[in-house]
Amino acid sequence: MLFITICLISKLLIPMDNVQTDHLRAYGIAYQSLDWGLPVEWLLNWRGGAFLLEENQGLKQLCDQRGVMIYPISLEEEAQIKAEIAEINADVVVLEKAPKVAVYQTPTAQPWDDAVVMALDYAFIPYDKIWDEEVLNGELDQYDWIHLHHEDFTGQLGKFWASYRNTEWYKQQFNLNQELAFTYGYDYIWQLKQAVAEKIRQYVNEGGYLFAMCSACDTWEISMAAYGLDIVDTPFDGSPPQTTDIDTARSLAFTNYQIITDPMVYEHSDIDVSQEAYQRGEQMFFSLYEFSAKQDPVPTMLTQNHQGRIREFMGQCTGFHSRFIRPYITIMGVVDGTDEVKYLSGNFGEGSFTYYGGHDPEDYTHYVGDPPTDLNFYPNSPGYRLILNNVLFPAAKKKELKT
Repeated sequence: MLFITICLISKLLIPMDNVQTDHLRAYGIAYQSLDWGLPVEWLLNWRGGAFLLEENQGLKQLCDQRGVMIYPISLEEEAQIKAEIAEINADVVVLEKAPKVAVYQTPTAQPWDDAVVMALDYAFIPYDKIWDEEVLNGELDQYDWIHLHHEDFTGQLGKFWASYRNTEWYKQQFNLNQELAFTYGYDYIWQLKQAVAEKIRQYVNEGGYLFAMCSACDTWEISMAAYGLDIVDTPFDGSPPQTTDIDTARSLAFTNYQIITDPMVYEHSDIDVSQEAYQRGEQMFFSLYEFSAKQDPVPTMLTQNHQGRIREFMGQCTGFHSRFIRPYITIMGVVDGTDEVKYLSGNFGEGSFTYYGGHDPEDYTHYVGDPPTDLNFYPNSPGYRLILNNVLFPAAKKKELKT
């Protein structure tokens, strides 16, 4: 009888609705399964985007160690689940391989610099840290997915000049970037950053997957639009900015926006909604759109969650005014009752990109020098789940990503 019972076990189910004890580490379990060569089925729009894994003792032990709820199901139960999925707005996507992940991050970055690093560390998902040297040396093609966060691709060092130019960490960052610019034959930091931005653009065009948060969202777009132009003010290169030839048609997600070059203004362009969001206060939420799992698998994967409304959070780029977003971009999350788009995705060439406004989903206003968020207190964070959806996204079969 024991032998018969074991044989009837078909899969391991990780529910991702409100019963899950640790949503974030569940993604790490799915990743580990892929890394061991075991495929994962992602049940889109069913129980919060549950995972079906091959029956494996090692995966069971990992779930027990990491506090992730998992339980075995029989062949009959698996058949019932898939029959239900066939009749509703849900679908099964097969994840085939563990994506190789890179995080673009300056060597001087502090723990508060990147929510994605904290999410990956907490979920036990491996990644490599890369910076300008790796990008310019052509190493991006080693990775399936790259992340950009608190980076300024315009060469203005995050526009921290007004408030922090006399601090040691700012001087260190300036010197590090300037020395690297000289190493690669550039006179100024902005020239270095534009070259890096173009390499990343090429990576996406040739089939890479990019996920950006915070200031990387708009500064990468601006850098592409300003390619070859000096748009930085006198404190950064000794000359005034030249903005008349900005070509927003080179940007991927945004168009017809205005850049802000004043070094005393802590803002890069009018794409961002930070000022309006700050005035609205902390009691705002953004809502995720629901997509057809069978017809639109990509945005469905990127929006899987156990909550449809998520508390707003600030960043150097908090969100995006809808009037600047190109019509073919997929909008996936908006702040209720406003024109703010919080979450979007789009295609470029053979690849794709996702932008998620804000800095840290569990810290409304995360300031320079604040301690890092401890995700042990937020294992079920719906805001952090959106980050990890993006990590698993490139693991899907190519036919799913091209739909």
